[in-house]
Amino acid sequence: MSDSASGRRGRLYVISAPSGGGKTSLTRALIARLAEQDRIARFSVSYTTRAAREGEVDGVDYHFVGFDDFERMIAQDAFLEHARVFDRYYGTSAAETERCLAAGQDVILDIDWQGAAQVRERAPGAVTIFIRPPSRAELERRLRSRASDDEAAIRRRLAEADDELARADDYDHQIVNDEFGRALDALEALFQQTA
Repeated sequence: MSDSASGRRGRLYVISAPSGGGKTSLTRALIARLAEQDRIARFSVSYTTRAAREGEVDGVDYHFVGFDDFERMIAQDAFLEHARVFDRYYGTSAAETERCLAAGQDVILDIDWQGAAQVRERAPGAVTIFIRPPSRAELERRLRSRASDDEAAIRRRLAEADDELARADDYDHQIVNDEFGRALDALEALFQQTA
């Protein structure tokens, strides 16, 4: 029986990690595993002011909006959380999140520490999870292996990673992503415990 048919309200989850920590890959794999168990989990599609990257689809990867539109949405209190990261805005629609939760779908927010702090205030029942890299050196190796950022961007991402890691203890749970399969198993077990 699906969650919406059972009358179960969905659960809100926050997953954060430094850039290169593996949160997006882990979250996508987790959603696929949960679907095999007839548990509906949805990856929240954030709003952003950044330009779409090659291959990204508006409404699927992100909702791409202009800076003025985003600030108008902030003024209208349209976001469950929002943050400015690397001179760009990112935010989660409050109305869309509530619609999914009411339909029995678990909602997973892939957001940074700023957004997680706002969610803890506005939705105290949310389960917050921090994905840690095994070490800062490994995180740097992962960022460099992407070959998508220049040296200045990598340095900026590493500085932001230090800020993220300093706030890891603010989360309900922490998982070390030292080996993908093991981290995915730990994440799935955590979702089963908190269902």
